This record gives sequence, structure tokens and C-alpha cells, in this order.
Amino acid sequence: MDEMLQMMVLWLKAGHMIFAIFWMAGLFMLPRYFVYHQEAEPDSSENARWIEREAKLRNIILTPSLVIVWLLGLALAYTTGAFSFGWFHGKLLILLLLSGYHGFLVSYAKKLARGERSLSGNRLRLLNEVPGIAAALIVILAVIRPF
Repeated sequence: MDEMLQMMVLWLKAGHMIFAIFWMAGLFMLPRYFVYHQEAEPDSSENARWIEREAKLRNIILTPSLVIVWLLGLALAYTTGAFSFGWFHGKLLILLLLSGYHGFLVSYAKKLARGERSLSGNRLRLLNEVPGIAAALIVILAVIRPF
């Protein structure tokens, strides 16, 4: 039984990491799409293509990956007893913030689709750094476990 539990933990880890990579890739791509989208003329066919691309990225990669990362991560945390460790609480906080960032990006994509362009290209380029910082902190917490 112990060997079966260890194998399950390995599969949960692998799945969690795979979908975290997919999610992070989408979080890096979407703000970059926004930069190009905002450069397109509002009523052009290029604008319509960016709306379609953003929707596909959100619906096919980003949101499903977010859900799977959370489900596998919580199952992994439960199975390994991670809820009692400080490093896990830090990781969980960063993941909550990153999930909020994801929600913000989804909201901004919908604004762009309506023709609202409230952020500058420079601001969007800065926002593109958020997932990288979050990923670095999460890896440090999960691997080094400083507390």
C-alpha cells in the first residue's frame, strides 16, 4: 500500500508540474497578445483575429490549466500533509495572487474585445513580468522550503 501511495504522489506531482507549465506559458503569452492587439486598428480584421486568439488561449490553455493545477496541487498537498508547513502557506498565498492576476487578464481580454484599451503597451509589458516573479518565488518555496 505504501508503494502505491508513493506512486500516486509522483503522478500527482508530475501532473501538477505539467499543468503549471502550461498555465505559466499562457500567463506569459496573454499580456504579449494584448500589446499586439492594442496596436491593431479597433475595427480591423486583425483586431478580430486577436480577439479570437486571446479567447482560444484563455479557453483552451489558461483556464483549464488553472483548474487542473489547483485540483492536483490540493490533492498533492492533502496526500503529503503539506498544509502544516510554512513554505506551503507561502506558496498558497502566491498562487492565490497569481490566480487573481489570471482573473485580471481574463477581464482585460474582455475589455479589449469590447474596444476598451485602458492600459498602455508599457504597462502591459510590465505586467508580463508578474508570472516570472511568481514562478521564481514558488520554486524557491517548494524546493528550498525556507520555513
